[in-house]
Amino acid sequence: MKDGKTRFLPSILPRIAAAIVVLLLTGSLALAAVGGVALIGPMFAHGDNVEHADGKIVSIGPGKDFVLDTASGQHLVFQCPDQCRASLGHMQRHMLEHAHTDVYYIQGPNKSLMALNVD
Repeated sequence: MKDGKTRFLPSILPRIAAAIVVLLLTGSLALAAVGGVALIGPMFAHGDNVEHADGKIVSIGPGKDFVLDTASGQHLVFQCPDQCRASLGHMQRHMLEHAHTDVYYIQGPNKSLMALNVD
């Protein structure tokens, strides 16, 4: 009985290792695909002239208009009109937690920045 067990174990280890490698490869490819869609998706949804800014929200108001402080030290003032896909509660949470915020926007009249998506 011991002889059969010692022959069985070495034959199954390569199969387990192959299954783990396949699962890791599939998971990493899926993660890369989801990340790519999340990064590029909003630009496709809003058109070619959409720009991206990221940083921390430092103030909100009036309404959903807000000021974003970027990593380079710029203070960008955004208007958030009715078509802006942002929740005031979500933006307030980002401001209170000093969370990283991504903003997709277009340049409006008089060089104003009009946010389309805030996350």
